[in-house]
Amino acid sequence: MKYSWKVARISGIDIKIDSSWILIFLLFTFSLSAFYFPQSFELNNRAYYWILGILTSLLVFISVLVHELAHSLIAIKQGEKVEDITLFILGGVARISEEPKTPQKEFLMSLVGPVSSFALAVVFLLISILIAPVSKPLQVATSYLALINAVLGGFNLLPGFPMDGGRVLRSIVWRATKDLKKATRVASLVGQTIAFLMIVIGIFQFFWANLGGLWLVLIGWFLHNASVQGYSQVLLKSSLEGLKASDLMSKDFIVVEPDLSVDTLVRDMLLKNRERVFLVMQEEKLIGLVCLEDIKKFPRERWAELKVKDIMTPVEKIISVSPEASGIEVLNDLVKSNVNQVPVLERGQVKGIICRTDLLRIMQIRSDLGI
Repeated sequence: MKYSWKVARISGIDIKIDSSWILIFLLFTFSLSAFYFPQSFELNNRAYYWILGILTSLLVFISVLVHELAHSLIAIKQGEKVEDITLFILGGVARISEEPKTPQKEFLMSLVGPVSSFALAVVFLLISILIAPVSKPLQVATSYLALINAVLGGFNLLPGFPMDGGRVLRSIVWRATKDLKKATRVASLVGQTIAFLMIVIGIFQFFWANLGGLWLVLIGWFLHNASVQGYSQVLLKSSLEGLKASDLMSKDFIVVEPDLSVDTLVRDMLLKNRERVFLVMQEEKLIGLVCLEDIKKFPRERWAELKVKDIMTPVEKIISVSPEASGIEVLNDLVKSNVNQVPVLERGQVKGIICRTDLLRIMQIRSDLGI
């Protein structure tokens, strides 16, 4: 299971580190301290190689953070909401609540990341030149940081969605065709082609005794999945255009009492009705929600003693929507909160419930009808 930790908050944006980041940080530090720096200059105390390796690795990931912050700050300036930035094994990702509304906004937001990396490359290169007469170790470290930032900027400009270059390509096609779905499809296909080439080249490098080819295969695999998923998300959102929560919700929800035993809930409600989620109401007032995932948190031998109110999600923690909420808003709430269902409430009264499966069903039907 993966975990992430919040380490800072900048301009209202949570900065998180994914557990996979620790691995790549250790690999960077080991590579620099044990091989790169010792081959570039001599020091009497080998501990200094490791100190410099740790500091350089930290600056590498601070550079990645600056790249993602550049995207995020432009997004905020354009009226978008940035949930957080997470550093992980392959770099970093800024989680922005919505896609840019216009191709011009996407073009600017996508281009600013690579530009910031190139700017950092120039800064580190200048520092390297200025410090060369004073300190060989610092000159090598800053030269390395200049190279890394140049590579980061150049790699992100590859025209493969969802990388920055792919988003720039999408914005150009979007402006030319006025069709976001078609533009995403073009950028996604380019991204998948680039990913395939990376994988093939990486495999050839590996068989020619170059272990770096494995990284290229990993990056290509990641890019291919991201390209496919990015296009799928646009298809899903386009299939929900013009729909409101009232159009998507199901009114056939099942209500249970808070004092019902979990054992009875499973036996008489869940297994017989084949439903995964139930609204918990008392005197016609919603007080919570209980689903299959809540039941699975407790061992079977405790079901007889537990009540629904003991395992339910209380109403104050439930993510809900109004009947007038758009289909895309509903989808964003499901994804952002990582839940499988949202009740539809109007003035505190339950009007229906929307599950992820409802959205997928609507998408399939509209796709089959060519809508």
